[in-house]
Amino acid sequence: TLDRIGDSAIFGGLVLYYAGPGANFWMAGLALACLILGSVVSYAKARAEGLGYTADVGIAERADRLVAVLVAAFFADLFSSTLLLGVVLGLLAVASFVTVLQRMVTVRRQALASGEVGA
Repeated sequence: TLDRIGDSAIFGGLVLYYAGPGANFWMAGLALACLILGSVVSYAKARAEGLGYTADVGIAERADRLVAVLVAAFFADLFSSTLLLGVVLGLLAVASFVTVLQRMVTVRRQALASGEVGA
């Protein structure tokens, strides 16, 4: 939906920028990881809700991810340095991965509690 389109525009733009002339493939890779993992975070929640469970947990909610990357991108441009943005992208990728795991564990616990899944 529109949330995923917004995420894709921001992180996809970073991927294209850093994969272009004067390429910085580490930054492009980090931005791509954030794009993919951000989509998986959203998918995990949507899938859980489709199964009748809730998955409102996680250390990397969408708003947090976007604020962090936009602030870091602002300062990266202001100081002509990609160091802060690279660190933030790396942290967001890890946090998004942890969020996916948290959501999977939460849904598994709910399924076990309802008796729908065997141990």
